[in-house]
Amino acid sequence: QLAESGGGFVQAGGSLSLSCVASGYAVNRYHMGWFRQAPDKAREFVAIFRWDGEGAEIADSVRGRFTISRYNDHKTVSLAMNNLRPEDSARYYCAATTETLELRDPARVNYWGQGTQVTVST
Repeated sequence: QLAESGGGFVQAGGSLSLSCVASGYAVNRYHMGWFRQAPDKAREFVAIFRWDGEGAEIADSVRGRFTISRYNDHKTVSLAMNNLRPEDSARYYCAATTETLELRDPARVNYWGQGTQVTVST
């Protein structure tokens, strides 16, 4: 189970934070991160934090503005979002995957959270 919190409404240039707590499975063997989906668009990779000590991967579209962290014995993953843009508006989903080679493929995700809305106004 993945329980998300955070999100909301912010003006362009503002900041928001998302958090996700995992439970019910061997969380320390799963990579955990975030995808997002805007209306009428495909779900896309945002960021992921690997469990195997190889660090994080970040989408080019958010690199330098978003930071992903993982802590609490690997059970919690957070996404700090700065300098938000209207194009960042989407529903953000916490994800957990054992996939190693295709971390960014939403079809490879094992578990999804319910999602939390992020809306950035101009």
